[in-house]
Amino acid sequence: MPTRYHRLDRFLSQALQVSRSGLRPVLAAGRVQVNGVPVRDRQQRIGPFDRVELDGELLQSEAPRYLMVNKPAGVVSATSDDRHTTVMDLLPASQREGLHLAGRLDFNSTGLVLLTNDGAWSRQLSQPENQVRKHYRVTVEQPLTEDYVAAFSEGMWFEFEGIKTRPATIRILGTYEADVWLCEGRYHQIKRMFGRFDNKVLTLHRLAIGHLVMDDSLKPGEWRELSSLELSSIFPEGKGKHSLCGQGSNSDQ
Repeated sequence: MPTRYHRLDRFLSQALQVSRSGLRPVLAAGRVQVNGVPVRDRQQRIGPFDRVELDGELLQSEAPRYLMVNKPAGVVSATSDDRHTTVMDLLPASQREGLHLAGRLDFNSTGLVLLTNDGAWSRQLSQPENQVRKHYRVTVEQPLTEDYVAAFSEGMWFEFEGIKTRPATIRILGTYEADVWLCEGRYHQIKRMFGRFDNKVLTLHRLAIGHLVMDDSLKPGEWRELSSLELSSIFPEGKGKHSLCGQGSNSDQ
């Protein structure tokens, strides 16, 4: 993930191929600007999205990018693959630079996938304290019963990892269809949870991440940039304090 922070003198030394000691008079003279403000402190930390100039010459100016993709089945959630089409391949080559996946979907699963060049942001999505729920639409082979509701809300023991899953919410929509909300993403987690009932998952489609909902106008394989409003909707108010995960509540579903 490309999000890195460096001391200003280290960044300038690498960018200009000048020793750090040689940069002291340059900084002292206020010739370096960060985000339009002269900076003299050589220890100031700068990130990948800070604009850095020397005597008006631009040294760094990269903007953070956040994209939603409607992932089709048969596409790998990876930046590269020798045998299969990847999510990154769905974008023109000119649009891929610096991007990585912020969360994945299985090969045959479909729906909302996020791409970004902001590593700090993508890490926030996976941090347990932020409790970002993912919403899935699932169809299965065998009829569903109310037994699933209690089992999902209690969490399930996964022997291989030696962990108990966080409580999940399931709403049965029909005999073979349900919506599922998770706050984590263990390996094939939804398939394994239904597997406890010997019930095979036939289709798995991600509808939302947090309160960011998949754009219905995007056809499978299409993508677009997130708006600022959509970006802020992923982390609900009171980020890290809300308790949407595992409540079994249908109030926002």
